[in-house]
Amino acid sequence: MEATIKFGTDGWRGRIADDYTFANLRRCAQGFASYLLSKGQAGQWVVVGYDKRFHSENFAAAVAGVLAGNGLKVWLTDGPTPTPVIAFAVVDKGAVGAVNITASHNPPTDNGFKVRDATGGAIDPAGLVQIEGAIPPSAESIPVVPLKEAVARGDVKYFDASIAYEANLARLIDLQPIRDAGLTILVDPMWGNGAGWFTRLLGGGRTRVIEIHNERNPIFPEMKRPEPIPPNVDVGLAKTVALGADVLLITDGDADRCGFGDENGVFIDQLRVFGLLAYYLLEVRGERGDIVKTLSTTTMLDKLGKLYKVPVHNTGVGFKYVAPKMTETDAMIGGEESGGYAFRGNVPERDGILAGLYLLDMMVKLKRKPSELLALLFEKVGAHYYNRIDTPFTGSRADREALVLKNPPPTLGGLKVTSLDTTDGFKFNLEDGGWMLIRFSGTEPLMRVYTETMHEDRVDGILQDGLRVAGLA
Repeated sequence: MEATIKFGTDGWRGRIADDYTFANLRRCAQGFASYLLSKGQAGQWVVVGYDKRFHSENFAAAVAGVLAGNGLKVWLTDGPTPTPVIAFAVVDKGAVGAVNITASHNPPTDNGFKVRDATGGAIDPAGLVQIEGAIPPSAESIPVVPLKEAVARGDVKYFDASIAYEANLARLIDLQPIRDAGLTILVDPMWGNGAGWFTRLLGGGRTRVIEIHNERNPIFPEMKRPEPIPPNVDVGLAKTVALGADVLLITDGDADRCGFGDENGVFIDQLRVFGLLAYYLLEVRGERGDIVKTLSTTTMLDKLGKLYKVPVHNTGVGFKYVAPKMTETDAMIGGEESGGYAFRGNVPERDGILAGLYLLDMMVKLKRKPSELLALLFEKVGAHYYNRIDTPFTGSRADREALVLKNPPPTLGGLKVTSLDTTDGFKFNLEDGGWMLIRFSGTEPLMRVYTETMHEDRVDGILQDGLRVAGLA
């Protein structure tokens, strides 16, 4: 019997050639196929796409063979494709779901298996439990059709998912003013699927797009992993200053998440980006609609919600919570602390490409540099300061959780704790309107301690107190 496969906040990820094997991948594919068949979707189409990690195209082919073996039909991307483009293809093709072979921001040793529903968004937790329950104990009896045979009989079709996605972008945003603005934009796609996209979309005008780390290289040189946070972004930030660029746009390995650096080579953290994007939609575009955010992201959104009289919904961490809530409320924007943001008019999936375009449009329309946009946001909601520490832990997760509950702190970083939220982890709310969250990663053996506060000089103290509460300092 093979190892038990459990889905985290965003599917299943494993170490290539250790637990992430062709056999285990076929087991996952069979679980998803069985789930779809149980919903009466035999003979329906499923989109399958992949990233630029080691062997991803071959892993995707293996998944396609299992789906075809179960009587499903497959639209298989004709090359490495950004996650938001794959997600939009689900809706464009009228498919019943998608499988995406990617480990997103994980280290180069890993790969992953994401599943999506007919909206192109993440499957809700109850659905993931059903898929897990349908994963067979071994790969021995799984029906598989060889890819060449499946293609020959029309059960698997290759396609270019970018065409429909670009057409939808044209409905959401006018790119010509950005092309004509004369900006110098540095793009770091982190050796991943975002390579070439901003050049392709914004070329042909006065604006200049320069890319780094834009080839396929599965070991991800000059960074620990393709995650758009420091220190992985440090090379791009330094290059921004050296080139005199107006902005740095960063996409993670599968281009569903994004990061930004300002004109001075200073990183703009993910919470501030979420605030900027919501402010752009509300103030610059004049849109109105619900905001969906995970409890690990910024209270700036709650303040914007009150100012503009729009509802704000807090969810657990992960797009498996955000996407269903966005669909339910027809939300204007949804997002999370890790740098993933989704938008109405698109699909309820994180989109690092569209997020980047919206920030550029904000710069052009308001005629301000990134640092000036941030100052404008802070005029509305006050300055907010954020940081996070990821720490490996030993022992059981249950023991760590018990320790946190046993020793609730009266203060953190010198600020009074006003309440505790255990919706997803342990979120201690603070007297200044900030918070500290202790939470276990859903994809790696890590404990994360996060904070957001109105006091820049309290950030490190709050994080260190958080580590002590968790028994890690």
